[in-house]
Amino acid sequence: MRTEQPKMIYLKDYQAPEYLIDETNLTFELFDDHSLVHAQLLMRRNPARGAGLPPLVLDGQQLELLSLVMDDHELQVGDYQLTDNHLTLQPTAASFTLNSSVRIHPETNTALEGLYKSSGMFCTQCEAEGFRKITYYLDRPDVMSRFTTSLSASKQDYPVLLSNGNPIASGSEEGGRHWATWQDPFMKPAYLFALVAGDLWCIEDSFTTMSAREVTLRIYVEPENIDKCQHAMDSLKKSMRWDEEVYSREYDLDIFMIVAVNDFNMGAMENKGLNIFNSSCVLARAETATDAAHQRVEAVVAHEYFHNWSGNRVTCRDWFQLSLKEGFTVFRDAEFSADMNSRTVKRIEDVAYLRTHQFAEDAGPMAHAVRPDSFMEISNFYTLTVYEKGSEVVRMLQTLLGAEGFRRGSDLYFARHDGQAVTCDDFIQAMQDAASIAGQALDLSQFKRWYSQAGTPRLAVSEAYDPAAKTYSLTFRQDCPASPGQVAKLPFVIPVELALLDDQGRELPLRLVGEGAEAAVSTRVLSVVEAEQSFTFVDIAERPLPSLLRGFSAPVKLSFPYSRAQLQFLMQHDSDGFNRWDAGQQLAVQVLRELIGQVQRGEPLLLDQRLVEALRTVLTNESLDPAMVAEMLSLPSEAYLAEISEVADVDAIHAAREFARKQLSEALFEPLWQRYQDNRVASRRTAYVAQAAHFARRSLQNIALSYLLLSERPQVLAACLEQYEVADNMTERLAALACLVNSPFENERAQTLADFAEQFKANSLVMDQWFSVQAASGLPGGLQRVQQLMTHPAFTLSNPNKVRALIGAFAGQNLINFHAADGSGYRFLAEQVISLNASNPQIASRQLAPLTRWRKYDASRQALMKAELERILASGELSSDVYEVVSKSLL
Repeated sequence: MRTEQPKMIYLKDYQAPEYLIDETNLTFELFDDHSLVHAQLLMRRNPARGAGLPPLVLDGQQLELLSLVMDDHELQVGDYQLTDNHLTLQPTAASFTLNSSVRIHPETNTALEGLYKSSGMFCTQCEAEGFRKITYYLDRPDVMSRFTTSLSASKQDYPVLLSNGNPIASGSEEGGRHWATWQDPFMKPAYLFALVAGDLWCIEDSFTTMSAREVTLRIYVEPENIDKCQHAMDSLKKSMRWDEEVYSREYDLDIFMIVAVNDFNMGAMENKGLNIFNSSCVLARAETATDAAHQRVEAVVAHEYFHNWSGNRVTCRDWFQLSLKEGFTVFRDAEFSADMNSRTVKRIEDVAYLRTHQFAEDAGPMAHAVRPDSFMEISNFYTLTVYEKGSEVVRMLQTLLGAEGFRRGSDLYFARHDGQAVTCDDFIQAMQDAASIAGQALDLSQFKRWYSQAGTPRLAVSEAYDPAAKTYSLTFRQDCPASPGQVAKLPFVIPVELALLDDQGRELPLRLVGEGAEAAVSTRVLSVVEAEQSFTFVDIAERPLPSLLRGFSAPVKLSFPYSRAQLQFLMQHDSDGFNRWDAGQQLAVQVLRELIGQVQRGEPLLLDQRLVEALRTVLTNESLDPAMVAEMLSLPSEAYLAEISEVADVDAIHAAREFARKQLSEALFEPLWQRYQDNRVASRRTAYVAQAAHFARRSLQNIALSYLLLSERPQVLAACLEQYEVADNMTERLAALACLVNSPFENERAQTLADFAEQFKANSLVMDQWFSVQAASGLPGGLQRVQQLMTHPAFTLSNPNKVRALIGAFAGQNLINFHAADGSGYRFLAEQVISLNASNPQIASRQLAPLTRWRKYDASRQALMKAELERILASGELSSDVYEVVSKSLL
């Protein structure tokens, strides 16, 4: 058992560092059974901390100290204090040079933090606090230094030696070894340090910047993957051009490199000039990567590249400010993806994910503000709240300021803070000051509550129409539920973009009481800033239908008493694509909740035909973007239905949703079959292209197939098998496989699964998809399938991608099997967390989320889930990562 509780760290206790590091010179001697790290740090007293020479406390973990020299004086054991986490010594001058040598063991580093080995190559992951596992250092983001790094290794085994910045020298050594030196001219914190040494191949290209500089671009991979890099390279060049055109941000080094590694806890890392990526976010080819994988590669490449400015050139002062870089950069990559593909579909995908997962995080025991006020383990705060909700906060700023005002604010932010480590307040201040310079009176003080208050605000809207006065009023009431450590919440600033539609679906001119006629517009943004606030529109000749929260203009739970007929009308007429989809989702939720009630009461199930007819209208409207049609045909997920339930009845939710899908399959068979055949013909005639129009066609084709196979008709089974067998791309092949895996056709399912595994057994990433399809299947026996798959030769607990693909998919996507009434799913997950805690604490803690939401379920399941959390807590010495999540979940 843990005998000492991990220390809580608070934002309010922040203090600037006592010392600064101007220059960091590192030399790595890499060997198969150990590595030596020699560090020379040019340090000085931080003038901002005043006079005197307090002790110097350096961070360090799992390091074997070999030597320590301050200036020319070699320090002996009595000259310093050494603990498991710190090295403390006493400087004798305001400026000094500290030299140290340590031995580390990357070859046994299963936590994948600091320097470790993946598939035989050396690589690093230093964010958030991994650099302290490399050498003794001030491992905090507000200590910025210029790095020069030399690497030495076997030339045969590690012919490629990479680090941050530009290459400045290289050569050979005795004993078949060689060396290379890299220099980064830009100040950076230690978390942005990177090193790679391995037997790698690369593809190379170049990019001409807006100031006519030539930048070399390289993507390094293991030799067998060299044919899967072109899409990532194309995505990189698009990202560089977009960032110049939209933000005027030019790349600043002579070379930009990406390296793909198989063992990586995250998606990718924006280390200066040397981005290290999970291979799943780099490798993409039609035969082995789906459309979703291609889009993910494009988005992640963009995200990490955009960090060069929003994260590297301007970084965060402390880890509480993590959303300063991550929320801003998620917003930037979302806008990039919207420009590259369908803006409406991108918005739908992002909001659906936010509502299902981030809203659940806001409602759970780990709920925290976008800028949290405390943490035990920073790795636990790389969350959807920091990233996705943080992005929504930035989007609201753009909505309030307008595109031009937001651009002025970002320009000022980059210019004012280039080369600095700053805070979320600095970002907001730049936006406010830029508005002021442009003559716009703006006070963002209240808006900053989005950074400090946790939880998802609820926005209830009511209407009143006065036909005699021709006025229409909307009253908004906002509140935010209590969250851990925050009982009472003050009102947020909630931008509500809206339009009012007449009975033909036309947008009415909007003018508030007291405004002149020249102010009338068809769409406008209202700022709701009070707990209750009303707005009255004039010259409204008939009762309108409001189209509220267009484009999801704020991350809130909106409620308005729409009838099902009104939702059908919005699905057909709303000019805002997001709200058309959302109206369909609201209609589906109403219908599914009715079915859930029927299941719970043991009544015959009857599907409201208004949902059938609404989807028929969408399905037969060939003027709509096929990707939009596919999104509108997708019923709310079981996870979302659970999230919006006061008590989630997983059995009733599953039964109701499956009944609805089956009924829709039968009622809409003919138009579904027609759309499927039309798109399938187009697919056969056209070679695979990773472009939005082709993504759209395949998405509609595949969702149509998923409905059609529910009919169990022989011609559909034949079509599904044909698609699987002749597809020239993984999107169509995997979609057909997923349909079969979730079908009652046992023989065909088994044969196709075996064929797929045999074809792709040598491709680790494709096998991850094979694992996930089976883990997420809602057919009975889900846990047994997962347990059997864990014995498959392609699975290993040591690889984070495998854990996410199999264990994560089962616990997070397969609600009906994970939440089995006997608690077997909970016991299984607890066992995996206990096992992973000892080897990779980050991955262990991230698998815990389904158990932490135990309060959402019935009393019997609550007791079972709590028992497993308590078992984890009592299992032995827990990492701070796992201890924090489990202990907070049990409060």
